[in-house]
Amino acid sequence: MKAFIFSVVVLSVVVASDRYLLDRATLAVSSPGNETGVISGGFSPKELQSFTSLEPIDTHTHVRRSDPGFDAMLDRLNLHVLDIILVDDRNPEENDLRAERDAALDFIRASGGRAVLCTSFDPFKMALPGFVETTIRGLNDDFDQGAIAVKIWKNIGMEIKDARGGYVLPDDPAFGPIYKDIAARNKTLIAHVADPDSAWAPPNSASPDYSYFQKNPEWFMYGKPHPASKQQILQARDHILEQNPSLRVVGAHLGSMEADLHQLAKHFDRYPNFAVDLAARMPYLALQPRADMIAFILKYQDRLIYATDLGFSAGDKAPASIDSWERTYARDWRFLATNAPVEFGEAKGQGLALPDPVLRKIYHDNAVRWFPGILKGGH
Repeated sequence: MKAFIFSVVVLSVVVASDRYLLDRATLAVSSPGNETGVISGGFSPKELQSFTSLEPIDTHTHVRRSDPGFDAMLDRLNLHVLDIILVDDRNPEENDLRAERDAALDFIRASGGRAVLCTSFDPFKMALPGFVETTIRGLNDDFDQGAIAVKIWKNIGMEIKDARGGYVLPDDPAFGPIYKDIAARNKTLIAHVADPDSAWAPPNSASPDYSYFQKNPEWFMYGKPHPASKQQILQARDHILEQNPSLRVVGAHLGSMEADLHQLAKHFDRYPNFAVDLAARMPYLALQPRADMIAFILKYQDRLIYATDLGFSAGDKAPASIDSWERTYARDWRFLATNAPVEFGEAKGQGLALPDPVLRKIYHDNAVRWFPGILKGGH
């Protein structure tokens, strides 16, 4: 295939970095009666038929409750999901790994085989005696209960510090045996490491993520004493890829390279064990020149995995959440599968109208390849 060229796009809208950066209101589809030509709302019958025929899989969700209406939505969309847990010491719903796992497993067991678990471990305990052995034992227990993947999160590299006050990086030697065990068990590592470039830059009100870092200064690295740079964090992740060639690694959120597809392309070319999910990154794709974006996807169609980063927890109202989930899937489908105009808040673009075989890979085949066991469900 001929080389493709990417244009530099200055993002001037609020876009998502992860589910904490994601302001779903800004990403909502246009309201009825608009003059933009953007189709709003959930799937039409014809769209739903096309979507469900792919047996779609969402490899990045956070579901912490069971609900008959939610389960019915999964059935209606013929959808399978990977339910991810992680340890966030600042979030009361995610600071207890055991409780979070139990809630996720309750949902998975009630999902009728439509959900499987991506487990995690507690990196805050890495200095405790027996950390490696305890962690491996816990992960293997989860694997025996049906977990197919393990997630590491951005608190590794951006929050947790060692005894000398330096930021712990993803390739810290303490994690090495854990990664090797994940590979030995034929499971996948999901790596959400680092944040948007603006986390390390001076405050800039024109930045896409300015409001997020104003509200969540704990993740704003600029001005902090001796922080790890984004480049250091991503290099540490790359070191994991190099040290563990048999370990499948899926970089969440376009591998945190959302603003530099040249860099992402180089990673695909260099690391055959690396893929990325699209979770909460559709606005970045929509803002690229359409022809360049199509060329990129066609070239790397085996390395891109559909995902959303949607959540459903105890405090969410079921009808509103179910409607929001379906609207998100419908909007993403129109962007990837049709040439219709799309809007992600103020970001506007035209659908990519990808070929059916490519859509099948993004929505189904790549998930099956990079997450073996993802369709077994409800173990």
